[in-house]
Amino acid sequence: SPPCSTFSMAGQREEAWGKEKRFKEGQKLQTLDDLPFALIETVAKLRPKVVIIENVEGLLLGNAWDYVKKIHTQLRNLGYTVRHELLKGEDMGVPQKRHRVFFIATRLDFDLQSIDLRFFYQPVPYGAFKDNRGEKVEGRMGAALAQAIETDRDFSDIYKRIEGKDKGFGHRLVHNNEIMPTVLAGHRDLYDFENRTRVSTSDIICAQTFPQDYDFGEKKYSTVEYLCGMSVPPLMIKRIVTRLIESGIFEKEK
Repeated sequence: SPPCSTFSMAGQREEAWGKEKRFKEGQKLQTLDDLPFALIETVAKLRPKVVIIENVEGLLLGNAWDYVKKIHTQLRNLGYTVRHELLKGEDMGVPQKRHRVFFIATRLDFDLQSIDLRFFYQPVPYGAFKDNRGEKVEGRMGAALAQAIETDRDFSDIYKRIEGKDKGFGHRLVHNNEIMPTVLAGHRDLYDFENRTRVSTSDIICAQTFPQDYDFGEKKYSTVEYLCGMSVPPLMIKRIVTRLIESGIFEKEK
């Protein structure tokens, strides 16, 4: 799962491709858009039976499609057959809207297209797991949040109604009866509509399907949100690997 911020629709995308920048992933001058191919170099050395590569949905959009074609080509050149699918976490039992593209490749004599990667798990709304311990919102944003109504989905809906200004669309509201929006890395932008608070650290961990006792180094909100926002939900990987096991692919010798 190479760092994917350069392909995110919320990022700079093309402007960051091929350029060395001080990304938060390592805080040193580096490029990120070439990391899928560094991973494929590792595949060439280790020759695993099966490879899974994950990235953001934005990899499938616009000019990023050239990276998709290159991933397929490089893996095929190593003797692997390749398949990619856009999967939705909320369909897989993840209590969060998280859409990710997964590449599955194998060097075995196995039809990857025969593996059923459709998932129909019961959606998990925010109210089913939240702990009601979110941080109180102060100041101007707190005053705006106090005026939120049921139909508001982000702060721009509130500000347009009370001030006539279109701003704050990046700060999103979470309703009890809805699935939590995508957890982003370090944005502190999710707010509990019913409680008029921020979504709690515990809620972020649950939404990403991490265990509550996972060692994040520190339990600070920004650290937990960043690491969760940059991670693949473990439950998504479990669902995929379970399907691979059930398909019988690992029983193949060559």
